[in-house]
Amino acid sequence: MTIGDHLDALFGLPAYTFPGPEHRPRPVEPESVAWRVTSDVYDADEDWTKAFARFCSAVDTTRVKALIVGAWQEAYDTDPSDVVEALVAARDRFPALRAVFLGDMVGEECEISWINQTDVTPLLTAFPALEELGVRGGSGLLFPAVSHDALRSLVIETGGLPAEVVRGVGASDLPSLVHLDLWLGTPEYGGDSEVADLEPILSGARLPSLRHLALRNSEIQDAVAAAVASAPVVARLEVLDLSMGVLTDEGAAALLGGQPLTHLKKLDLHYHYLSDALQERIRRTVETAGVEVDLDRDDAEEDADDDGTPWRYVAVGE
Repeated sequence: MTIGDHLDALFGLPAYTFPGPEHRPRPVEPESVAWRVTSDVYDADEDWTKAFARFCSAVDTTRVKALIVGAWQEAYDTDPSDVVEALVAARDRFPALRAVFLGDMVGEECEISWINQTDVTPLLTAFPALEELGVRGGSGLLFPAVSHDALRSLVIETGGLPAEVVRGVGASDLPSLVHLDLWLGTPEYGGDSEVADLEPILSGARLPSLRHLALRNSEIQDAVAAAVASAPVVARLEVLDLSMGVLTDEGAAALLGGQPLTHLKKLDLHYHYLSDALQERIRRTVETAGVEVDLDRDDAEEDADDDGTPWRYVAVGE
């Protein structure tokens, strides 16, 4: 499965792609849209940094609130360190910037697990008022521990999230973070984290404001669910998302056997490998208490070896 669509919004603002050099941007108020800058719509002589320079010259960047970084050239071979450097260098020109998404690419541009990434924390250092940070792609991704007082949403979408990144997020001091969404992925695409790496996140000690926790798209979803069952952070959550991974009856039963989940507003388990009986148990236990539950199986399908051993897949791999 691939990421099939570009972002249609960021920071509550509709996405608008800054046009190529042969076209003028349509007249829009700079603060009314999330500007998407990408080399994908430009000719071969204009890479992302040149496009960004042209954007800075054409738009009143002091009013821009949200910026979407689309494809940079040869993302399957080249990391976006020059993109990050360009954004950091321009920080004084973006006093109103509150949201950045780095790597808004679909499969036709670069498969998610082929997207090369880099250390993204300089963006947090450069923009202390940033409220939302999103990243797509885990290859080469770095996220050393950082402190940031304003960040409210952190989303990292990968087919394989390095354990070092999980540990970096867990060691970060993010007192305002409300929404955390990590796509853990599979070992074959670099997702080598274990449940122990999640412990600082599940303790909630550095995340006092967390209300929406998504630990999804994982090959070890059963183990994640079992750890979540007794995690201190769950008591303060409004949304718990364990979707898109290899969740079976074993993990769901462990989740239901742990602390109560009836305080949640939503439990998202869509794309799963649960039996009808276990789904009905979830509905009786949680949904009847007024919790919105998503049990859509989506397109989760399993294969089997000749000996009957099942093969199950996360929703987003390559």
